[in-house]
Amino acid sequence: MAKSGKKSETKVTRITANDSPRHQKTKKTSAKIADVTPSRPVKVDETKGTSRRPNALKGFVGYFKGAWYELRQVRWPDRRTTWGMTGALLAFTAFFIVVILLLDAAFAELFNVLLGK
Repeated sequence: MAKSGKKSETKVTRITANDSPRHQKTKKTSAKIADVTPSRPVKVDETKGTSRRPNALKGFVGYFKGAWYELRQVRWPDRRTTWGMTGALLAFTAFFIVVILLLDAAFAELFNVLLGK
């Protein structure tokens, strides 16, 4: 079989982030903001050209609305599963208490032998 003279070319388009003004789609205002950095973020009201601070209560309420929304999505276990997980937790806790007590007793005996008491 002979290969044809045509090459298979793949066109690659690279997309890069660019912050130049021609790529921004926001409205330009004639208001000038001072070069002083405020302690809290300041938003520019594009309709009036004035700056205003964000409403703290709105953010506080928004946080709790989002938290409530996430809690509604949780799949809570039924009573039987909850008791099963509680029993497993208590069993593992009891097991590791016994292991730590045995290690403590073994090291105490080892130190008594080494110190000659």
